[in-house]
Amino acid sequence: MTKNEQTLPDHLGWRLWLANRQWQARFVEAMRRAGHDWFTDARANLLGHIARGGTPQAVVIARMGISKQAVQQLIDGLQGEGILERVPDPKDSRSRIVRHTAAGLRAMRDADRIKREIEAGYHSLLGAEAFEALMRALRSMTDKAEDVE
Repeated sequence: MTKNEQTLPDHLGWRLWLANRQWQARFVEAMRRAGHDWFTDARANLLGHIARGGTPQAVVIARMGISKQAVQQLIDGLQGEGILERVPDPKDSRSRIVRHTAAGLRAMRDADRIKREIEAGYHSLLGAEAFEALMRALRSMTDKAEDVE
């Protein structure tokens, strides 16, 4: 193998993935330090798709992009931990709403605080001007993602 074949390409996708992985690792570790031993990457991903007031389970499944069974297992696990609950959907008796329990809402308040702390660390690392430029660029990219071919 040549040196060029051993070097990973330095491209936007790689940098976005790497930054996401680093952010996620910090977030999960901080949540666990805050007393949420049940918190994992997979559970963090699921919780990100559930609104504070609850979300229909079918919507969570569609958003996650993984099998229905995998999503149900994640929800079952968090239900067993007392973090989530399933309640009947008042608009459709065949459907269930997945929502946070009181313990789940406390965890989400910790998550909000931890996210702000992580963001403050990046703000300090980059400086105000670079941080704001990064946020503008990311917002522009994500707001216009469907325009990219």
